[in-house]
Amino acid sequence: MISAAEKLRSLLEKPNILITPACFDALSARLIELTGFDISFMSGFAVSAARLGLPDTGLISYAEMVEQGRNICNAVSIPVIGDGDTGYGNALNVKRTVKGYAQAGFGCIMIEDQLAPKRCGHTQGKQVVNREEALGRIRAAVDARDEGADILIMARTDARATDGFKEAMWRIDAFSKIGADILFLEAPQSEKEMREFCNDVPGQKMANLVEQGDTPMLPPEALQEMGFKIVLYPLTLIKSALAAMETSLLSLKQGKTPKYLADFSHLRDVVGFPDYYEAEQKYTN
Repeated sequence: MISAAEKLRSLLEKPNILITPACFDALSARLIELTGFDISFMSGFAVSAARLGLPDTGLISYAEMVEQGRNICNAVSIPVIGDGDTGYGNALNVKRTVKGYAQAGFGCIMIEDQLAPKRCGHTQGKQVVNREEALGRIRAAVDARDEGADILIMARTDARATDGFKEAMWRIDAFSKIGADILFLEAPQSEKEMREFCNDVPGQKMANLVEQGDTPMLPPEALQEMGFKIVLYPLTLIKSALAAMETSLLSLKQGKTPKYLADFSHLRDVVGFPDYYEAEQKYTN
């Protein structure tokens, strides 16, 4: 059986950019796979919102994230990248987090350099740890991988917003030299910065596009031309779900049947009733 990490490595070797909608539960992950996407990403922002109804400000725990991730990974056959936030503590905590995410079935884990409690990279008030601690986190994550955890390491810096683009580039280059598999410079503020990131640092890179966020919303073709390998849409699905639910709730409040609903038969298909019925026959007299 091919592991999620091996599947992701194979995808990274292919020429085209990987369009990556973020999931927040098993159902959203399954829809991503059924629509034909090759990869997904478990968004900490979206999981915190869907599971707790709380903001992405470090309130959700490691145990809650890894449990959600296990359910997501079990629901799909495509590789999923897991948001590992700050690693949930010091360097030894980071190693444990990486191993736990690998055991949950993730193909890759993202570790960032924010000061705990962290927060969404496109919101106010975030801070980053010093260089030494930032490098220590990524070194610990790479060590966990090299010691046997079957998972790729994505290294993220949020220093662009706090210390400027030059510092962010220093950190991302250092992460590359340590051995991170994928690099993520959060919230570049111009196409020039995005291109410089791709041109000046070796390795696979991810662009993170948040609608109404700080980074220019460029089409995948333009991002691929720049040198990005992955383009992540971290909030598109949960924002779409929020709009759909609010619209349906307003209709119900007015005594009307919501206009835009999935067919009940389609819902049964998506969650696997036909497969269940087929398997059930094996044990029916």
